[in-house]
Amino acid sequence: MDEYRDRRLSDSGLQERGGLQLSGDAFHALADTMPQMVWSTLPDGDHDYYNARWYEFTGAPAGSTDGEGWAEMFHPDDQAEAWRRWKQSLLTGEPYQVEYRLRHRSGQYRWVLGRALPIIGPDQKIQRWIGTCTDIEDAKQIASRNEILSQELSHRIKNIFAIISGLISMTLRGDEKLGELADTLKGRIAALGRAHEYVRPHNDKAQTDNEAVTIRHLLSEIFASYPAFTEQRLSISGSDIAVSDRAATPVALVFHELATNSMKYGALAADKGRVDIVISQEAGMLRFKWTESGGAAINTPPSHSGFGSKLVDMSVTQQLGGSIERLWLTTGLQIVMEVQTSRLAS
Repeated sequence: MDEYRDRRLSDSGLQERGGLQLSGDAFHALADTMPQMVWSTLPDGDHDYYNARWYEFTGAPAGSTDGEGWAEMFHPDDQAEAWRRWKQSLLTGEPYQVEYRLRHRSGQYRWVLGRALPIIGPDQKIQRWIGTCTDIEDAKQIASRNEILSQELSHRIKNIFAIISGLISMTLRGDEKLGELADTLKGRIAALGRAHEYVRPHNDKAQTDNEAVTIRHLLSEIFASYPAFTEQRLSISGSDIAVSDRAATPVALVFHELATNSMKYGALAADKGRVDIVISQEAGMLRFKWTESGGAAINTPPSHSGFGSKLVDMSVTQQLGGSIERLWLTTGLQIVMEVQTSRLAS
């Protein structure tokens, strides 16, 4: 920052200033009518113009923030990052964009969105920068309240999953005939709960860009409770794309059913049986190839399908806009399933 404060305008810089003042009346009139704060700098980043909105917002005397005086208006905690990005833009000519807190005339700091673009001359050199500051404090406050509400709602939804599982256990307690049905229902509810927990964490730690919800991560979370997964007999490979919280529900149901059926009747029921899931992407569709091997040989396809298979078909075709095909090979079940990538992301 000191190197910028110590910089002195060259003769050409002074001429640039004069040129803006002499020929910029129309620009000034236009800028003063804009709801955003508008500013301008010389090619080296030295500020030489602010519109009326800037002075109304900051309450600073006219001309007091020229040069590098504007930096003192920043919240101290935000200055380093704003300077880093501004220096990068000056060095590369890249557009400038950063959020920071700016001191309001009331003495309070308010969040603003700062943006700037260079004006390129005929010689392909930057003639000056034109920037804006937009007050986003109210939007920040609303977003913060919505996040708190979302976390509370997410926490309550998780509790509802636990309550439903408890009610099933209490209702069917002592009835051995319904014990398997209860376990099936609780398994499905648990799969939904794990998917919800993953895509909508209800703690105070927000997910970062590096922790984006993707299909492979989601499947790993769903399969985490299956012994075959920890034993590396249930593998996931291939493409990976982001998944929305809305799509996580049908995805969780589909793969929970497939894995559960394999553990009961398919390859995963055998000690050395395995399932390999290969994901590929093409023409707006995400393709899953589910291949079972190492289990008991399949002599004939099943004569009927249960509710779980119907639930899978309904989730794939209706909710994910795709298709599913089952191939009953002698070496094991193979499933080819395609879903629309737009349904996963939206």
